[in-house]
Amino acid sequence: MNLRRIRVVAYKEWREIVRDRLFFALAFVVPSLLMLLFGYGLSLDVENIPLAIVDYDQSVQSRDYAHKFTDSRYFSFQGYAQREQELEKLVIDNSLRAVIIIPPRFGEDLRAGRSTSVQTWIDGTFPFRALTAKGYVTAINAAINLDALSAHFSALTGASRDSIRAALQPVRMETRYLYNQEVKSIWSIAPKLIMVILMLSPPFLTALGVVREKESGAIYNVYSSTLSRGEYLIGKLLPYVAISVVNACALTAFALLLFGAPFKGDPLFFLLSTILYVVCTTGIGLLVSVMVNTQVAAMVGTAIVTVVPAVLYSGMIIPIPSLSAVASVIAHLLPGMYYAEIAMGSFLKGVGFASLWLDLLILALYATALFTAGFLAFHKRPNT
Repeated sequence: MNLRRIRVVAYKEWREIVRDRLFFALAFVVPSLLMLLFGYGLSLDVENIPLAIVDYDQSVQSRDYAHKFTDSRYFSFQGYAQREQELEKLVIDNSLRAVIIIPPRFGEDLRAGRSTSVQTWIDGTFPFRALTAKGYVTAINAAINLDALSAHFSALTGASRDSIRAALQPVRMETRYLYNQEVKSIWSIAPKLIMVILMLSPPFLTALGVVREKESGAIYNVYSSTLSRGEYLIGKLLPYVAISVVNACALTAFALLLFGAPFKGDPLFFLLSTILYVVCTTGIGLLVSVMVNTQVAAMVGTAIVTVVPAVLYSGMIIPIPSLSAVASVIAHLLPGMYYAEIAMGSFLKGVGFASLWLDLLILALYATALFTAGFLAFHKRPNT
């Protein structure tokens, strides 16, 4: 292994990247652009749900009931309607996502101590959003019921509302959110976006960088040279690893400064993990590049093995424990899940090597296996 030869190959590859403006933009601009687009466009927070109310009763009690919903930050009140038929079109064209229908004699029934029913429409086209909205409605309605019962029994017995409320709730649940006290989805999404983008960009760069030499015929200079396979591959990968590490630093800065995600872990451990992960993803691009001969095939092949795993099998959208048995096995066979665990632990949980050493070890083994596979698949005397 000649370090001078590796350095020459790496310098030549760097010059190729700088000379090609489109490739240079793909290398440095696209990852940051993806971080901005996904960071500002992707949110799992369910707030400001468009809500309208039909109040057939028009009593003090019905207005108080409606006010509990209109005053909530989870709903964006769009106004009252005379009949629910007026709102059907608004629900169909997505102007409304929820409707509360208060029946006639609502206030009279409450004053008489009788139970009454309130109808709720929730747009179910987005199941996650619909279930969350149902949870908001149920929680607000439960709070209203508790207030009504405490007021009713307070009037009957003369006891204070607080004592009656405590008696009606013998077991009180107090929830404490760990690691993400404000429950901001962007704090969880931003670290995982680093994982996704580093799964997409380095393999594309590496695969295109190797395959374009095949298309141009420049690869035959390598075939006829005294370069060994290892010297060529290491020199070829080094610029892309370095570029991807620089991009990872920029993505981390975006997560911290633009999206406000906290970083509680060890920066050196996170940097080491990022370098290993980048070596893994560039190794994926290397493996694809030695199997195909055109840039179009390289892009398609890289997209197949990176885009879907990065989004569906890494915990980005669906938590790993929620995956099916087969999907969970696939997730454990890919590096994205392990780096996502490291990113989340470093950003939100403040843990380091002591807790995440196994994930780091798996990334190291994965990087070694990918480079070995690429080394064995690349031949200086290709089959003709």
